[in-house]
Amino acid sequence: MTALLVADAISKRFGGYLALADVGVQIRAGDIHALIGPNGAGKTTLFNIISGVAVPTAGRIAFQGQDYTGRRADQVLAMGVARNFQHVRLFPGLSIVENVMIGCHARMGSLLQELLSYVRLEPRAERDARDRALEVINFVGLQGRIAMLPGELTLVDQRRLEIARALASGPQLLLLDEPAAGMNPSEVNQLDTLIRQIRDSGITVLLVEHHTRLVMAVADRVTVLSAGRVIADGPPSIIQRDEAVITAYLGDSQ
Repeated sequence: MTALLVADAISKRFGGYLALADVGVQIRAGDIHALIGPNGAGKTTLFNIISGVAVPTAGRIAFQGQDYTGRRADQVLAMGVARNFQHVRLFPGLSIVENVMIGCHARMGSLLQELLSYVRLEPRAERDARDRALEVINFVGLQGRIAMLPGELTLVDQRRLEIARALASGPQLLLLDEPAAGMNPSEVNQLDTLIRQIRDSGITVLLVEHHTRLVMAVADRVTVLSAGRVIADGPPSIIQRDEAVITAYLGDSQ
């Protein structure tokens, strides 16, 4: 498979603190690629750089062969890279379907532009956005709750809603940040199924997750960070036997 996204020699400093040091990652089209490591390893920093929330101190990021280093998050989204957030970020005053409809227009620009585009939709465009939103809501398993507000959902369903909003933008690469946080074993199994369905629909997935059993079950490839550096990269069967990974991370989490 060809590389959909390439992060090459990425470093990131926050003052005197080196959060990432010469990190390289290649995400192949059609894969579920997991990024794991102990707290403070640099996973969130790399995730934020890939999604345009942060700018690297050094190195480059390319998507489909196009260098987009330093582009804003809305510009990265417009390229076809969408994400959820570890801490759910929904519009509490809008219904479930309205939250997802905004995702349908997210490629149009900044958050303000997204909101303006929503309230100014032409009737046909509104119908198209609603149809797309309903399709994605059904896909993530939230059908029957479209008129509810986000605050009326469980945390698990709020995470599903945020994934639905990201999917509504029509991404080629979906970044999932700790989607299993707070889930019980049954809910994790359902998430496993959903992530596979997303991949099977033609969307490549980059997953940052502490739930190692989920990662090892669902990922095609795993990159392991420790202290801001890549210490291993490969299929789960190899990663689980890597002594450096066991020492740095898996020994405490399996």
